[in-house]
Amino acid sequence: MTAKQRNLPAVPALGGEQSLNRYLSEIRKFPILAPEQEYMLAKRYKEHEDSDAAAQLVTSHLRLVSKIAMGYRGYGLPVSELISEGNIGLMQGVKKFEPDRGFRLATYAMWWIKASIQEFILRSWSLVKMGTTAAQKKLFFNLRRMKKNLDAYEDTDLHPEDVTKIATTLGVSEQEVVNMNRRMMMGGDASLNVSLRDEGEGQWMDILADDRPLQDETVADAEEASVRHNMLIEAMGSLNDRERDILMERRLTDDPKTLEELSQVYSVSRERVRQIEVRAFEKLQKAMTRIAGDKKLLPVG
Repeated sequence: MTAKQRNLPAVPALGGEQSLNRYLSEIRKFPILAPEQEYMLAKRYKEHEDSDAAAQLVTSHLRLVSKIAMGYRGYGLPVSELISEGNIGLMQGVKKFEPDRGFRLATYAMWWIKASIQEFILRSWSLVKMGTTAAQKKLFFNLRRMKKNLDAYEDTDLHPEDVTKIATTLGVSEQEVVNMNRRMMMGGDASLNVSLRDEGEGQWMDILADDRPLQDETVADAEEASVRHNMLIEAMGSLNDRERDILMERRLTDDPKTLEELSQVYSVSRERVRQIEVRAFEKLQKAMTRIAGDKKLLPVG
């Protein structure tokens, strides 16, 4: 099925690492849309499946995809492939974007872009399922950054106190931190047919336990995650632009900005930024609780 048949636009070709610079130069030619332009294009695509409108929405956000993809360079995968996967997420975000919710496409599409890239990284790194819980995935995608903040060497074991700090921060066990760090030090997946001993007796495959969740549990977890994700997106519509931006930059990103950085952006004091963040978070919680009640779901934890 072609992109046109799926009502998804084509994007500039990205053939590999050698053509990456050319691709990055090419996507800079696409203009950034004003809020009014974005809204009208999104309405045209939503109501009339206008492929030209979709193309403009996608191409105007290709730089956002590249910026996000660059943040995942530390996982040993070609940047061109990360960008390609991010572009797929962007297209899905454009397809599902609802302009009348009151927020910008970039805010909404960011979730789809990151999810697409992260799923690709997890698939690429893992012959055996690496992590089935949200906490384990959070560990995988935050361990390298936290080691850097702790001034820990990239290719060495962690000090016990660092293990404890990371485990506490990310809500996982200390053993999970140790195991994940050692696996990432190896640079990915080792062959399952490697011998356990020099004599060649036994293989790693022989001692692997199948601890994957049951299929119905996996489906249920995926459905619950999807519902809560949609609730969050809907609840974000209850915030104004400044509240939404500050909350995103402080609590909903892998690399949160400081109060000082945001105070300079909005020309207010750090304390004022903190107050806006707290108020926005409280409004978001109330909105999600209300939405959960309307949908007769369990309270948001």
